[in-house]
Amino acid sequence: MKSKVQTSIRQSTPSLGRWGRSTVSSSPISIPGGGGGGGTSSGAGTSPEYGSGMSPPHSPNSPPPIPPRPVIRQSSFTKIGYMINTAVNGTKKQFISSSGGGSGNGDTSWCFSQIKGALDDDVTDADIISCVEFNHDGELLATGDKGGRVVIFQRDPASKSSNPRRGEYNVYSTFQSHEPEFDYLKSLEIEEKINKIRWLKRKNQSHFLLSTNDKTIKLWKVSERDKRVEGYNTREDNGSIRDPSSISALRVPSIKPMDLMVEASPRRIFANAHTYHINSISVNSDQETYLSADDLRLNLWHLEITDQSFNIVDIKPANMEELTEVITAAEFHPTECNVFVYSSSKGTIRLCDMRSSALCDRHAKLFEEPEDVDITNKSFFREIISSISDVKLSNTGRYMISRDYLSIKVWDLHMETKPIETYPVHEYLRTKLCSLYENDCIFDKFECCWNGNDSSIMTGSYNNFFRVFDRNSKKDVTLEASRDIIKPKTVLKPRKVCTGGKRKKDEISVDCLDFNKKILHTAWHPLENIIAVAATNNLFIFQDKF
Repeated sequence: MKSKVQTSIRQSTPSLGRWGRSTVSSSPISIPGGGGGGGTSSGAGTSPEYGSGMSPPHSPNSPPPIPPRPVIRQSSFTKIGYMINTAVNGTKKQFISSSGGGSGNGDTSWCFSQIKGALDDDVTDADIISCVEFNHDGELLATGDKGGRVVIFQRDPASKSSNPRRGEYNVYSTFQSHEPEFDYLKSLEIEEKINKIRWLKRKNQSHFLLSTNDKTIKLWKVSERDKRVEGYNTREDNGSIRDPSSISALRVPSIKPMDLMVEASPRRIFANAHTYHINSISVNSDQETYLSADDLRLNLWHLEITDQSFNIVDIKPANMEELTEVITAAEFHPTECNVFVYSSSKGTIRLCDMRSSALCDRHAKLFEEPEDVDITNKSFFREIISSISDVKLSNTGRYMISRDYLSIKVWDLHMETKPIETYPVHEYLRTKLCSLYENDCIFDKFECCWNGNDSSIMTGSYNNFFRVFDRNSKKDVTLEASRDIIKPKTVLKPRKVCTGGKRKKDEISVDCLDFNKKILHTAWHPLENIIAVAATNNLFIFQDKF
């Protein structure tokens, strides 16, 4: 048992290095009055000038020497706890300083910054945004749509240097990531819709991202080119091959400047590994591997190997009639490369450790809310609305959020029995579940996200509403991504839904909500209070009001 504990602590040591050293001094304790204040002790009551058990002389007029205090040694777990607190507080300070204020997001006034996409009422299905993702420093923002296109926006340099800072983005690159395909063996059409986009951390001048549709994952390289080579010996400047017999002298190629061109090229294609539709991809903290999840399996990939993956979770029963749940989302831990979580349609979240076994069918932790014993609260829709549509680990790795149909929950990875916080998203829809079942809205998959310092969370709702919850002040606000406010710096007004009785002036009745307008995909800038909200074919960008 002792060796296991030592191994666990030793394996955790590299990840602790990023938190820095403890601020508690590790130098020996100085004893007042000893050695003129310059000596240090190797133990309690010992100084270089006076041996152990001896007291330094003092005059009758001087105050008596202070008795030495025993040295209290920190245990390794105390140090780990201190480091975690230092890391969390340091992240908060960094986020607050870059955001330009220390107030909670419950008190933040959000204002309109930009809207991307056509403003026409005639929306084609291919233009509907299906995923939104900031990169690790927030300089780039990528969106994918049902037409298989990826659009990358870049932060406007002028908006960063302006006072106050503005959250404005310009189109950086657009490319076709996936094309529609047809599986002839199964007589199945494969949509080009982009299900997920995940950025890799930047290592050089180029950017890399993963994009996936239902079956195929692609690794894209996005790079800039502002120079071209002229004066080749074997081909003309237009690219045509020169006749070798016409070459009478050798030329030295020269590099000439050109207009900036952004190129997107597929570097790897990972295919033929999923029988069912891919719903999640997540890059590991080692930046060398990633996982992909479909309804029944999780696969582990190496970014350099396209023809081989390892199946690490398989919940497919021998008899498909015995199937009781499916995988809905999966994500790697942000710092521990051996830990990942995945959620299910039964409302459970499983945490797995890849060090335990090659096949992680046996979870290390199971996060599940205790079942309500009150029979009156049980309904036909209970299992449907308890299905988890998204799960996200916090930036520090201590917490995670899960989104079901009516609420969003915050879990502590140290406590499996129940969530530490529960926030109702649109509780007023509980009485409308029958009609939501009939129009299939009850099966909508809402995503959720953290802010940079894990103090706030955001998720979407219907009628183009989205919700922001402040964990510190316990305040929440309902905002609307509407074309009526598309004027720069327009402050968003909080919206309220009236469930019955007399409706106030600024409220909207629950019967008037438009369920065709829904916010399924949201993203929060990792360092600033800038949020991106996908509303059908439009991308809204909001920022806090300075």
